[in-house]
Amino acid sequence: MTIKIGDQLPEGSLSEYIEIETEGCSLGPNTFNVQELAKGKTIAIFGLPGAFTPTCSAQHVPGYVQHAEEFKAKGVDEIWCISVNDAFVMGAWGRDQKATGIVRFMADGNAAYSKALGLDADFSKFGMGTRSQRYSLLVVDGVVKQLNVEQGGKFEVSNAETLLGQL
Repeated sequence: MTIKIGDQLPEGSLSEYIEIETEGCSLGPNTFNVQELAKGKTIAIFGLPGAFTPTCSAQHVPGYVQHAEEFKAKGVDEIWCISVNDAFVMGAWGRDQKATGIVRFMADGNAAYSKALGLDADFSKFGMGTRSQRYSLLVVDGVVKQLNVEQGGKFEVSNAETLLGQL
């Protein structure tokens, strides 16, 4: 069943490659409980099929990086990018996109969280296996307030501009 507006984020975890060690976060991949991480925050989340893929790298991520300050001005505490890749790949992709400290690149290595959201997709015909659909969410204190899911390989409603317009 696909998550919908008004639903609580499902239980689960995501991993993030941490480049600067802080108290409670060591260097390298760290695993976080999504519900704990979302507690008390407003988060713009966007999911996409894969790191370093054409639309994801050329349009999806750059839009959120470009509009990050506008999201913050409208009360968004964090921006997350979720993809079915490992934390090492997501960390490298975040650096490549010059998004470190702007967008949190959250790895869903086995697609478990994408499945829990009901937003997984079969990309086997492209040699990519199970991936995430392309979507955006606005989450306030763990509750979905906006949801935009792309249909049929399109990139029309999950972009930063659409989510910004819904704030």
